[in-house]
Amino acid sequence: MRPTYLEVNLPRLKQNLENIRVHVAPAKVMAVVKANAYGHGVDEVAPYIAPYADYLGVAILEEGIRLRELGIDKPILVMGGTLPEQIPQFFQYDLTLAASSLDLLLAAEQMASSTRKRLKVHLKIDTGMERIGVHEYEAEPFIEKSLACSHLNIEGIFSHFANSEARDLTHAKLQLERFNDVLHIYEKRSAPRPPIRHMANSGAILNLPESHFDMVRPGVMFYGVYPGRDAQRTVEVKPALTWRSKVVYSKITKPGRPVSYGSLWQAEGPVRIVTIPCGYADGYFRRMTNQARVVIKEKIYPQVGRICMDQFMVNVGDDDVRVGDEVILLGDGITAEDLAEWAGTNEYEVMTNISARVPRVFIK
Repeated sequence: MRPTYLEVNLPRLKQNLENIRVHVAPAKVMAVVKANAYGHGVDEVAPYIAPYADYLGVAILEEGIRLRELGIDKPILVMGGTLPEQIPQFFQYDLTLAASSLDLLLAAEQMASSTRKRLKVHLKIDTGMERIGVHEYEAEPFIEKSLACSHLNIEGIFSHFANSEARDLTHAKLQLERFNDVLHIYEKRSAPRPPIRHMANSGAILNLPESHFDMVRPGVMFYGVYPGRDAQRTVEVKPALTWRSKVVYSKITKPGRPVSYGSLWQAEGPVRIVTIPCGYADGYFRRMTNQARVVIKEKIYPQVGRICMDQFMVNVGDDDVRVGDEVILLGDGITAEDLAEWAGTNEYEVMTNISARVPRVFIK
């Protein structure tokens, strides 16, 4: 097997989910497994975690289909934008549609009527993300139309926070207020109790207990990573991912001999430079050049020289580091937050950009 690989601790994912469930009870928990389970490997993660989740969430239709192909029978919400021509596959694979517009809702109703099959639908309300969904100030006629859709099962209604992980929750609370106003439409219309209400992502699970409603949608925190440094740690979660590699080359580099492309770094004296078989084609960002750190023999060392497509170099000084010694790229003190800071991005991109050519090894 390739010496660079990801180790995924599945029982830790289960523990994270259980800790979240206790915190949000009696709300249900939707485990979000989009983007290859945030880089962890959906083919193993989803079947393992499905028995412990009430719902699974994905972003695109193909991800939902893949879960069904894996034999998962739990409800699956496709949360992203959908085109009307994709609706037949929601019937075929028993997927839940996020109705993000009146046109999409009516198209689903028409197809359900013509096929005499019922489709589960969650109404998507845009309270301030400005991505997809019906604006809260246009929600009343949208909800009225949904109540008249006799061939659909309007199972849920939801929105999404833009800033729930922030220190300043002013905008998040405004969004929550807008969503509550939408829910009051059901009361004004003397309609049945609102369907499953859900809005809380990872940040809101931690920071806004009043947003938990009937179900929550943990994404990044389900994988043991907090959504930003400002989010409160009100639920204990631990990372399930360790990114490992090994030294494949070790040599002494003299001063005046620059390391890697562009000659961006050179030693001031003789040092041992070791080569790690991992690069930006694996998701180890090139923009972390001369900033990243790794762990070798429980000691942290700096990455030096430009990160290459398939390899990068580390300065271990005069320490005795040899070919075959283990290297930790993520884990054992190197966090997803660290990689995000070095790359100028967030923890989400760090995990979801780890390439498919990096093997996943699963601890069960």
